[in-house]
Amino acid sequence: MQHEVRSLRGMVTAPHHRAAQAGLGVLQDGGNAVEAAVAVAACLAVVYPHMTGIGGDGFWVIAEPDGRTHAIHACGAAAQAADLSLYRGLDAIPWRGPLAANTVAGTISGWAAALETNGGALPLSRLLRPAITQARDGVVVTRGGAGIAAAKGAELRAQPGAWADIFEPGGRLLVEGDVLRQPALAATLTVLARDGLQSFYDGPLSHAIAADLAALGSPVSTADLAAHRATRPAPLSVGVAGATLFNTAPPTQGLASLLILALFDRLHAAEAEGFDYVHGLVEATKQAFLYRDRHVGDPVYMAVDPQSLLGSPAALDEMAMQIDLDRALPWPQPASAGDTCWFGTADAQGRVVSCIQSTYFEFGSGIVLPQTGIIWQNRGSSFRLAESGWNALKPGRKPFHTLNPALARFDDGRVMAYGTMGGEGQPQTQAALFTRYARYGIGLQEAISRPRWLLGRTWGESSTSLKIEDRFALDLYDDLRAAGHRVELMPAFTSMMGHAGAIVRHPTGVLEGATDPRSDGQVAAW
Repeated sequence: MQHEVRSLRGMVTAPHHRAAQAGLGVLQDGGNAVEAAVAVAACLAVVYPHMTGIGGDGFWVIAEPDGRTHAIHACGAAAQAADLSLYRGLDAIPWRGPLAANTVAGTISGWAAALETNGGALPLSRLLRPAITQARDGVVVTRGGAGIAAAKGAELRAQPGAWADIFEPGGRLLVEGDVLRQPALAATLTVLARDGLQSFYDGPLSHAIAADLAALGSPVSTADLAAHRATRPAPLSVGVAGATLFNTAPPTQGLASLLILALFDRLHAAEAEGFDYVHGLVEATKQAFLYRDRHVGDPVYMAVDPQSLLGSPAALDEMAMQIDLDRALPWPQPASAGDTCWFGTADAQGRVVSCIQSTYFEFGSGIVLPQTGIIWQNRGSSFRLAESGWNALKPGRKPFHTLNPALARFDDGRVMAYGTMGGEGQPQTQAALFTRYARYGIGLQEAISRPRWLLGRTWGESSTSLKIEDRFALDLYDDLRAAGHRVELMPAFTSMMGHAGAIVRHPTGVLEGATDPRSDGQVAAW
């Protein structure tokens, strides 16, 4: 795709076209942007199971027509039985298996919270209908999904549960073009539509979920599910030239995303795509990540107030002064991984939604619950097995999250929802997308399609080099190496750079949207 999609009555962008179409159908039936987002979220759990699912977590930022901007955190805490004694003899929490499935899944609670304040005339059964149909009747496997299943199959099929039954039926790995059917998940979504979303946490469905988790060896219990609630902390915000930026508060890395843009705003790079631009954003990323990794986690355990930092121009100026405009700060630092799905919706009333949900790694913990077909996340594998300190495992503690949905309100009245999947790549892609569009006047679709970079790792990669797509001007790579960057060239349009998307609502009511050619996505407009 080379050009933005424009419309007036409603818009959805998602990394899978079936999910975008599901959201559009809700808008066309009279639903609002939040209802459309729930339909998209449910559909993505079915059509993009390697990236997200109802056994994961989710975060929302919602811009209301009256000018309010609010957030929903649907992230689960560590189980009460998930203490250090559970992992005695281990140096770290495993990335896969029952011991990795140690936190409550919050995604469904986020849907419920969003609909509680922004529910419309459509019943829940209508919102979940596309997901139920596609889980029951099947969805065509994408190249990306087939590739990840093949690459991770050995470690996933070794896990207890139903992963192999669903994704390797008859002992054969599903390949691109095959039809993936998930009847147990369809039945679960049907129960949710009938009994309500709270039934995931309290009721017969929650008991079935907890029974499967216990049988497979997870510490998450019925009591843990019943105790879970979504929360509504105020989103973080910071001003840059011409706009106020919003993102989610800890335990997410939303602070890092805002810091990158606030620091880069102080560097005054003359043009996009040149050395000053890429080097400036990479070095701003390093400063943001250093602060993030020292301070950001469960807010209950944090000693700093991130909004105070963002609201202090002097503190931001001082941090920006740590950036050398000619030389790269030595790297690497510890990196975070993760695979997710970001999506956005907008309606004719002026409501704009930025939402992201994930099971952390591809296919999460690899644990698929036999009775319900739910893939359970491994977000809690990021906890440190330590008595205290940053992200140390404690029952009831929320893990650090790479997830963060972004939103901007421009001084001229535009509202922009934007985001991507990709672990540490999320803040970096957000920065590239926003600066290209907002600072340098590049079209929304071109801002996403242009080549990108990634400092750190994603998609399970252990390399922490500066990975950069091969479509920049050739002298840029030499200039970056000369400045001390450890450049690693990547193929054009590699999925390693994430699956970005964006919607802009103009004060005239015109909507424009874009999706990433690196994904299976679509902008669906009405």
